[in-house]
Amino acid sequence: MGQSSPMQVQVRSLESFEELNDAVRGTNREVVQLGRGRLRGHLAHFAIDELSFDVGEFSVGMRSRGVPSDHRVSIGMLTGCTDKVTQWSREMHAGDVMVTPPGGEHDARYFGGASFAVISLSFADICSFFASEPRAQDANSWRQNIFRAAPQSTSLLLSRLNGLLARLRDQNIALTREAAQFWRRSIIEAMTATVLPNVPSDDDRSLSSASKIVRRVEEYLDRAGMVPIHISQICGDLNVSRRTLHRAFHDVLGIGPVAFLHHRRLCSIHSVLRCSDPTTTTIADVALQHGYLNPGRFSDYYRSLFDEYPSQSFGRRFVRSVSIERKHRPAFTHRR
Repeated sequence: MGQSSPMQVQVRSLESFEELNDAVRGTNREVVQLGRGRLRGHLAHFAIDELSFDVGEFSVGMRSRGVPSDHRVSIGMLTGCTDKVTQWSREMHAGDVMVTPPGGEHDARYFGGASFAVISLSFADICSFFASEPRAQDANSWRQNIFRAAPQSTSLLLSRLNGLLARLRDQNIALTREAAQFWRRSIIEAMTATVLPNVPSDDDRSLSSASKIVRRVEEYLDRAGMVPIHISQICGDLNVSRRTLHRAFHDVLGIGPVAFLHHRRLCSIHSVLRCSDPTTTTIADVALQHGYLNPGRFSDYYRSLFDEYPSQSFGRRFVRSVSIERKHRPAFTHRR
């Protein structure tokens, strides 16, 4: 029996924001589309022994939050963007790196299209790779921080990383274990090039009060599930004024809380419609359950955000899953 390859590669295109929930394997995250238009992009997942390396690109504005890993240090780099990007309300630029410790949270707002790269490492991996760096042996060096890329070295760093990706994405490559270890170290080195040499610019102890307010609202919405929530209900239950809530959302996400709730409800409907059986569900019923009474106005809102009508999303994933099931169903011959 042949020996399994030390590197595994999976590349796929993106067709909807839901697929970005799986942008980083093993991540517990939630993504809400805020930019208008049909999403386009791709994801690539690399596994080199125990190193997980995920890269992606998407075309419209997003809100993304979650826990990258409960057990590993997550190191994420913004590799490109068409508009403003913030992490915990701090503006990010191409080449900047966000380090998130095990159990730490990721909180990002993309105002346009963007591309990213993420690796996750155990602390044992870190100690092994940085054996000659005493500072790296201290877990405090890997607490939640944003590390700024030096302007003079950013283009060289990104060019180097893109070169690595171009080579690794060739799925016809067959690496020996020794070669795979070399590429593994090259990836870690490229992703951490801005970490140790720099003094941390931010940490989780200095998260703004605006970010905390937005997070409280999102956690409240998570607990509510699919139930439509009115803005007055949020203000009353969380004991926060409308003015404070409005200012916090504009500071963190660049839009007001009502607009965010509207986008979030549309995203929930998009997810439901894709997986629904058109023979047992209607678009009007789904819209009504999410707080939209006027079908025509709802359809306009939906098309404005996703660049397609609700009917085009309806049953897309359900029909595909049924088709796949039929394709793989064993054929039986009739007995005479």
